[in-house]
Amino acid sequence: MSQDDTNSQDRILFELKTRGRQTAGEVGSRLDMTPAGARQHLLKLEAAGLVESSDQREGRGRPRKYWLLTEQGHARFPDRHSDLTLDLLRSMHEVFGERGLETLIAHRERASIADYREAIGTEGSLRQKLTALARIRSREGYMASVVRDAGGFLLIENHCPICAAATACQGLCRSELAVFRAVLGKNVMVERVDHILAGARRCAYRIMPAA
Repeated sequence: MSQDDTNSQDRILFELKTRGRQTAGEVGSRLDMTPAGARQHLLKLEAAGLVESSDQREGRGRPRKYWLLTEQGHARFPDRHSDLTLDLLRSMHEVFGERGLETLIAHRERASIADYREAIGTEGSLRQKLTALARIRSREGYMASVVRDAGGFLLIENHCPICAAATACQGLCRSELAVFRAVLGKNVMVERVDHILAGARRCAYRIMPAA
């Protein structure tokens, strides 16, 4: 890829980051590109997983295609959230000790269980519940999906937005496993089989009906 292409695509990413979803024509107009040129760059960014598109009908006629950043695209922009979280965890430990930190994790765990249970509900099959859970986790930045596995399913999370915090505080990962088990119920077995903090490229959970 030429330097000009790289610069153009970086400008498009910044445009979508600062202004939100746009059509190729709108992007081209703001960046002095033709709609076709902007679309070509957007397709390359889509292939790289940095942008995605959605069609929206506006009155009569064909739907318009809008482009927006994916989670991976947002991650291209530096932020201080992880640094702030680590500072808060360190301060919590220094001020309230290990017991205070565990109290904080327990509070977050209870809140997550209540929120997930309300969103997922009690009806439906295990597959339906896992699909709903993956949708929630994806909105939270985990890039989650569900696939069939021998005798059950795998809940796969390709990104960990709390990785820095979880590295500093292992209790967060332990708590997430407890949340899944509580939300899915006593008749479901949940086992973590891949773990980013253990060197895997993703986190994955094997989930199946209890024997």
